Amino acid sequence: MTETDLRTHATEIHEQFSDRLDLTVEEVEERLNTLVNEYQVPTSEARRSVVNTYLDEAGMERDDLAGGDGNDQKEIADIDKAEEWVDITAKVVDLWDASSDAVAQVGLLGDETGTIKFTKWSKSDLTDLEEGAVYDLRNVVTDEYQGRFSVKLNRTTTIEEREEDIEVGDDSTEIEGALVDIQSGSGLIKRCPQEDCTRVLQNGRCSEHGEVEGEFDLRIKGVIDDGNGVHEVIFDREATEELTGISLDTAQEMAMDALDTSVVADEMHEKILGRYYQVRGPTLGRYVLANEFEELDAPADPDAALIKARSI
Repeated sequence: MTETDLRTHATEIHEQFSDRLDLTVEEVEERLNTLVNEYQVPTSEARRSVVNTYLDEAGMERDDLAGGDGNDQKEIADIDKAEEWVDITAKVVDLWDASSDAVAQVGLLGDETGTIKFTKWSKSDLTDLEEGAVYDLRNVVTDEYQGRFSVKLNRTTTIEEREEDIEVGDDSTEIEGALVDIQSGSGLIKRCPQEDCTRVLQNGRCSEHGEVEGEFDLRIKGVIDDGNGVHEVIFDREATEELTGISLDTAQEMAMDALDTSVVADEMHEKILGRYYQVRGPTLGRYVLANEFEELDAPADPDAALIKARSI
């Protein structure tokens, strides 16, 4: 990252805390520089870490960093930076079960330019969004994790339903091919239970919150070969349960009986590896999120049957 980029991030963070803490832009920039250039922490994670440090020092909560009335009105395709307060107008495309009690709703928002994941926190005490409805959402904050952008609704967010409909731009990708690999981090996993965080734990540690008592979840990070290349696909808990026939409760029982969570991933390998699937969903970073999928019959000539993934 260039010095100019670091200075821009530092200036924005300084503006958020200048009325609460005795800070200089140079001090903020030095913290960012240490994390990014000395410890090779991704920029978004470094910024989040520095902001969290100042939140603790100021005795503030993240929701207190509201952007006010001067937010930019953004189209979804233009959201390309984390920790930015924006206003959007979007349709609720899909809702799915939250993996944590801290999350009131989670799903997919869309406008003419594409779709984006949203999270609404339980403590925000906001009205529920309804699938198919269109809303003006003011004062939402953007987030990014591993190249995937999302928006978060918080207690300062205002929600106003609109009567007119929106034709959501279709940014989905459709893939047909053989599931040739199930990556590490699949099966029965644990996520960080801290509010505003759903990161997968590594050896009982969250990359942001350290050692925590995680909450169980299911996912599959798969690789589909279409005959011309490979595509990485993520199946969330609901999709994983449908794909494998293994529920979260069953997976926990399997792991408890074996005293080893890896037995769940092993069983999933046996059930689905080498089978043929059609998968459809948005591209989030390098992954396709499997919103829809179906198993296909194995072709008589596998090389001829594998077809190229296509954006539609």
